[in-house]
Amino acid sequence: MLKKIEHIGIAVKDLNKANEIYSKILNSKPYKQEFVDSENVMTSFFKIGDSKIEILDSRDEQSAINKFIQKKGEGIHHIAFEVEDIQSEMQRLIEEGFHCLNEIPKKGADNKLVCFFHPKDSCGVLIELCQEIIT
Repeated sequence: MLKKIEHIGIAVKDLNKANEIYSKILNSKPYKQEFVDSENVMTSFFKIGDSKIEILDSRDEQSAINKFIQKKGEGIHHIAFEVEDIQSEMQRLIEEGFHCLNEIPKKGADNKLVCFFHPKDSCGVLIELCQEIIT
């Protein structure tokens, strides 16, 4: 079951510059910065109400974020939905005809398991499902 929009991911070329811009827009500083090994990106998170903005800065020319920026420029990269059970939501969407980009959920930023669905199936928007990792 989808619970809420967890965050909107924004791909950028310069994390520090983007942090300055979004700090002004949101009138707050990022509450967290984190390197995500699985995607080879540095992230910053801003909280706004119950949702978040995730700023993504590639640390590798071959990363998905860098390829996105090279093709489309900086901007909204994905919309992430928080789910209760990532495995069942993945299966439900696959059964609905959506193409999952990773067969098993992987560790993402902000203590989440994540998976992504191809933007060609959702009007050009990359969809991320994320579930809190309970330790």
